[in-house]
Order: sequence, then C-alpha cells, then structure tokens
Amino acid sequence: MDPMRRSPSPCPSSRPSSPRTPPCEMFGQVGIEAVLDQLKIKAMKMGFEFNIMVVGQSGLGKSTMVNTLFRSKVWKTSLPSLGTPIPQTLQLHSLTHIIEEKGVKLKLTVTDTPGFGDQINNDKCWDPILAYINEQYEQYLQEEILITRQRHIPDTRVHCCVYFVPPTGHCLRPLDIEFLQRLCRTVNVVPVIARADSLTIEEREAFRHRIQQNMRAHCIDVYPQKCFDEDVNDKILNSKIRDRIPFAVVGADREHLVNGRCVLGRKTKWGIIEVENMAHCEFPLLRDLLIRSHLQDLKDITHNVHYENYRVMRLNESHVLPRGPGWVNLAPASPGQLTTPGSMKTCRQAQDDSDDEF
Repeated sequence: MDPMRRSPSPCPSSRPSSPRTPPCEMFGQVGIEAVLDQLKIKAMKMGFEFNIMVVGQSGLGKSTMVNTLFRSKVWKTSLPSLGTPIPQTLQLHSLTHIIEEKGVKLKLTVTDTPGFGDQINNDKCWDPILAYINEQYEQYLQEEILITRQRHIPDTRVHCCVYFVPPTGHCLRPLDIEFLQRLCRTVNVVPVIARADSLTIEEREAFRHRIQQNMRAHCIDVYPQKCFDEDVNDKILNSKIRDRIPFAVVGADREHLVNGRCVLGRKTKWGIIEVENMAHCEFPLLRDLLIRSHLQDLKDITHNVHYENYRVMRLNESHVLPRGPGWVNLAPASPGQLTTPGSMKTCRQAQDDSDDEF
C-alpha cells in the first residue's frame, strides 16, 4: 500500500466517544453499517466538486501540471510567439470540466493566474488573487444568509492553491515570502518546486531544505497544518508529507515507450523523465495528496476554517436589525475587504475551541 495514502474515515469529524456517554450494549445486529452504503449512493448521484488554483510565473509548467494531475486536457497549453505582448496586469482565467472515472463524477474548476510575477514592479501583484479567493467566499456567504436559500449552494470556493516555486536553487524570493504569508491565511497552500528536472538530486534536496527553513522563519504555514491533525494516524501521515514539502515535480502530457511499456514523461537528449517514477520526481506524492488521500480534507478545512474565518469577519461588521431573530443586514463586501487577508485563528486556539465542545 502506498505509504502516502490513507483510508477514508466514515466521518471526517469523527471523535472518540466521550467518557460521559458509554457505549450501549447491543443484543444483535441492527444494520448501522448500511449508512456507509447510503452515503456512497447519495455521493455517487450528486458527484463531487473540487476547485484548484495554480499560481506561479509564466513558463513554469502550470497548465501542463494540471493536465498531468487529471490525465486529461483540462487546460490547453499554447506556446507564446515573439509578437505576443506580456500582459501588463494579472489576469485570472477559470475553466470548469466534468471528469468521470468508474462512475464517479468530479466537477473540476481550475483557475490560472497568467502574469503573476512577470513584471519589473511586482508590488501588490497578489491583490487580484486574494480578491478572487475572497469573492468566492462572499458569493457563498450571500447565498447562505438568504432566508430562502438553495438546497445545494454552488461551491466556487478555492479548495487548494498550488504555488509553483522557480527552480533557482537558492531560497525563496522576497516575492514568494510576501505572497505566501498572505495566501496561507486565506486558502490551503501546497508549494511545489517547478521544473525540478533542471536541478540535480543534491541541489534539489538542498533547495528544499532552504525553503523549509524560510517557511519556518517567516511563519508560513502551508497545508497540511500540524494543528489540524485529528489523530495519531493523521499525524504520522502528515508528518511524512511535511518532510517532503515542497514537492519537486515535473509535468508531462505525452506518453513514450520505455522498455516495452508506455510511460508518461518528458523526452530530453539525456533520456526520458518519467513523471510517475519516484526516482525521477515527486509528482506521485503531489497527486496522492491532492486527489487520492486529502481531497475531502482540503474541502473540509476550506469550509470549516478559511471560510469560517471570513464569515465571522463579515458578520462582525454587520448589525442585527429588529426584524426578527437571526435577521442580518449584510452589505456586499468592498474591494478593500476582499484584498485583506483574514485573521486566521492560531492553531492552539482552534484546538482549544474544539476541545471545549466536549
């Protein structure tokens, strides 16, 4: 079994039974386990939603990496011509696709950020990205506070942001540090070393070690956060992931014949770089984290932590009108509020709050 994978728990928020409520002695089978089948059938009918954002400079292989992750042409890559001008401002583009595998439907939304970090003056180039993330929170909040609301609120909130670090081999740039400090308080961030094949294995490990030191020194708390490990198994698994972050990845969307078998990789004059070969790059770790082991956890933390912080901030700015209990007058957020990172609770406070419930 892949060490980076974990079996999904029946309930994401499952906790050990309280000592005040001892388990009841049963005299026979009731059929409680059938609840899992009911949840599976309902989930198969509704399908799943997953929204991912990729951030990084042009030419780092963001679109190719998304296509490699989902084994499909999610994003069409186009080579820039010499006459194509570089965009003067950051532009965000989103695409939505329905991906189906073995009867499971996934509504995937990918948001790209062309133009990020490509200018000479990159001051506040993160504002459009933070504004977009908070706009999705605002849309969900405005739907949620309606008296008569939809049975299923469309979820356009960004569940994960993959940040592509240029393979400089030195350390994080000031732009990376400034942006990551703001971004990790608003959304789940997974940093990766882009185009890792341009570094030797020794250079890659030294670069990863320096990035980890930079993140600790500047209090950049990327996903998975230590304070959200629910049990010992989560702590063991996530500790292995944290030791490898940022993942050194290589993207490729073409298959090549190697020793009589077709592999996904990138052909160079020195040979073929297999993206699913751990000896070549760490793409399998990124894929397992985003899709196979932590997809639901990314959505849960988005809803229970990041969106909750935004909701509390916005509701604290409102006032209750004398129209009845629970009636809240909440005006749409201003542009300044959307570009301001939310004040995220500290990990220790989040744990204390959860412990007080029991």
